[in-house]
Amino acid sequence: MAVYTHIEDDELATLLARYDIGELLSFAGIAEGVENSNYLVRTTTAHYILTLYEKRVDEADLPFFIGLMEHLSAKGLQCPVPIQDKTGTILQTCAGRTAAMVSFLDGTSHRFPNREKCAAVGSALAQFHLKSDDFTIMRHNALGPESWAPLLASITGDIPDLPQDIRQNAASQLTDILATWPHALPRGFIHADLFPNNALFVKDKLTGIIDFYFGCHDILAYDLAVLLNSWCFDADGSFNVTKSSTILSAYQEQRLLSNAEKQALPLLCRGAAMRFFLTRLYDWINTPTDAMVKPLNPMEYYAKLRFHDTAPGPEAYGLWS
Repeated sequence: MAVYTHIEDDELATLLARYDIGELLSFAGIAEGVENSNYLVRTTTAHYILTLYEKRVDEADLPFFIGLMEHLSAKGLQCPVPIQDKTGTILQTCAGRTAAMVSFLDGTSHRFPNREKCAAVGSALAQFHLKSDDFTIMRHNALGPESWAPLLASITGDIPDLPQDIRQNAASQLTDILATWPHALPRGFIHADLFPNNALFVKDKLTGIIDFYFGCHDILAYDLAVLLNSWCFDADGSFNVTKSSTILSAYQEQRLLSNAEKQALPLLCRGAAMRFFLTRLYDWINTPTDAMVKPLNPMEYYAKLRFHDTAPGPEAYGLWS
């Protein structure tokens, strides 16, 4: 979550008049994240999250995102519920952007989750994959492997405060990843961005998964690779195999991985690390200076990529065939 587009008081008043959600008490921008503009809206009836979809989001994808949240919520997965206005409409216009209001979930996120939280999110991701199996709206992964080379090629000019040879090294790594990418693995609907800041907890109880705006149809085990990259590296940059094993065990209590998925895990983790390295690199030089968000250092994910290069097999992640 982040804030790129600022809302004037009269714009918000016009929007809220369309809903039957009580009177406004307060609203404030949420500075976390990188994709859309988000506000916490507090009314006399409840708290809500207002999302303004920024230019990088294709409006044609919005029915997928909204529909996926509605589908998963109806199936019992803890996630935000899109709010209809007085006419039954979900998608709105505010401050020149397409917008939507969703329910607010209690809880906080944790940058370095403990084992109990890792177990909870591993189980929840498997439930996500299973409960979305009969969802009917398709969306291609716009940030899947075929997008990585064009994304790297689009990053031109000087890259401040990063190694001079970083672009060349990344290109070499990317060539190797794409040459052996495991396209034939089981596919389904994935979250594709389940970082710790997109999982909310009260103590060690998972209260919800949020931010579905990278959701798509792709390799299921790739979603696990995104999770391992974002949840299992400690503050000193070392990989925590105990957390990884915990996530994978909890996931497999709900959905067993095939042997092919297990063997592909190191490569999938390399690909997931490359994806986030590239998007962070792009944002490093393209984020507006007045945005209420600081671009994340891409070198964090380059270091993770180098770790996955050395993984001899799934056992490096606490997973045995």
